[in-house]
Amino acid sequence: MRVPAILALALGVAACSPPDWLTPYRVDIHQGNYVTQEMVAKLRPGMSRSQVRFALGTPLLADPFHRDRWDYVYVFERNEKILQRRVITVIFAEDKLVRVEGDVVAAAAPAEDAALAPARAPVKESAPVTEGPKEEKGFFGGLWEKIGF
Repeated sequence: MRVPAILALALGVAACSPPDWLTPYRVDIHQGNYVTQEMVAKLRPGMSRSQVRFALGTPLLADPFHRDRWDYVYVFERNEKILQRRVITVIFAEDKLVRVEGDVVAAAAPAEDAALAPARAPVKESAPVTEGPKEEKGFFGGLWEKIGF
């Protein structure tokens, strides 16, 4: 008689979702290369690959099929929600820096570099992502919602 009661209690507790205050701790996740405005401001057209690597660090994505393109990607995630996503793309031609594209604003060129300024592509500022895609509840989630759990 005790076994069915304990089994029913165990199944009932396992089927319920925990209350909001009883959720596991989730670590903030920083992935990729964090590239700051100051790091991008150091870039100048004509820099070699090693100079760009020194200024920005090793690229997250150096595709062997696109040798003249490096991608620096950064994602900040808190509680399984993406709060910030940045993508910086560095374009080379003949192993020299041609332009920078992506989510960090390029600094204004000094007066002596005014002739090189048009070679630098304008880039946009990063905007935080508010919410990700909505999660579907599935069959059992919809069933539990209809029942009232």
